[in-house]
Amino acid sequence: MTKITDELTFRRGLTLKNRFIMPPMTTKMSFFDGTVTNDEVNYYSSRAGEVGAIITGAANVQDNGKGWDGELSVADDKFIPGLAKLAAGIKKNGTKAILQIFHAGRMTDSGVLHGTQPVSASAVAAERPGAETPRAMEASEVTEVIDNFKKATERAIKAGFDGVELHGANTYLIQQFFSPHSNRRDDEWGGSLEERYHFIDELVDGVLDVVDKSDAKNFIVGYRFSPEEYENPGIRMSDTMYLMDKLSEKPLDYLHLSENSYKRVSVSDDYKDKTILEYVHDRINGRIPLIGIGDVRGKQQADEVLANAELVGVGRQMLLDPHFVGKVLSGQENMINRKLSRIDQDTYQISNGTWDFLTGMMPDRIVE
Repeated sequence: MTKITDELTFRRGLTLKNRFIMPPMTTKMSFFDGTVTNDEVNYYSSRAGEVGAIITGAANVQDNGKGWDGELSVADDKFIPGLAKLAAGIKKNGTKAILQIFHAGRMTDSGVLHGTQPVSASAVAAERPGAETPRAMEASEVTEVIDNFKKATERAIKAGFDGVELHGANTYLIQQFFSPHSNRRDDEWGGSLEERYHFIDELVDGVLDVVDKSDAKNFIVGYRFSPEEYENPGIRMSDTMYLMDKLSEKPLDYLHLSENSYKRVSVSDDYKDKTILEYVHDRINGRIPLIGIGDVRGKQQADEVLANAELVGVGRQMLLDPHFVGKVLSGQENMINRKLSRIDQDTYQISNGTWDFLTGMMPDRIVE
């Protein structure tokens, strides 16, 4: 059985010193234009050194892909110096730094975009309060956004990151192209399940090609996904099983399941005998490492995740205690801080929203 202390070496040669990952969590700490702040560097740096890798919160690959104010950007070369500071702050005592890259698609609004209408695969509004109807992307815009993901990957390499994660989860643009709810296109980018996968297929291949043609050593590429949607029509577990088969055959370094509990069971009647994590891991069948996640509070939960995954993501608990991993690895779980201190309550605003968060309760923002 996999142990939390075991090293893991990815396909492209990068080695993690243990099986713990700090997953991407939105902090809203960047400047208005997406430039990294010193507070942001300090936030990540304070949680580095013990955990195997840290995946940053989402960084947009182009201006109309911005999802919220205070968001990281990797949309231009001017952001590379700040991103380099962030990568260096994370890469402490062997912790690896991974930049999550994304486009919000319809999960933003014209206020965040300063009057510009959001775009998506189709002109279909999200089923959430106040959602704006996006403009359907032209075919040329679809290829342009893929190109911008590739450019973002080049910038991550130049900034010194150890990898990128494609944010194909939490109903953002990549997922929007795969979903029958948000993708009603009748061209090459939409239609059947296979045609809705076309965007992901081209995007993943394009980013992998950039990495393989670069001189970057041990630079990895991961892909994050949400297993199902509640909308009708929407992504179901059968669609995700198809996606797992497709992505597991690509030379990606890992897949990353997004859910609020590793014990979560599907809403689909055909997938209720096991947890979603178990179904996904069984389908991958050892072809590619999987990050499991969701309400891990100690070694016992981490071990339970690793029974059906190769890596374990710890989000909320690393917000409460930046040294959670070190305490677990040293057998000092009794020293773990499991609730917000008075100072922390002034620093972190906790909400029960689902806005790009790995669990049901994440910090909406960090007050500076």
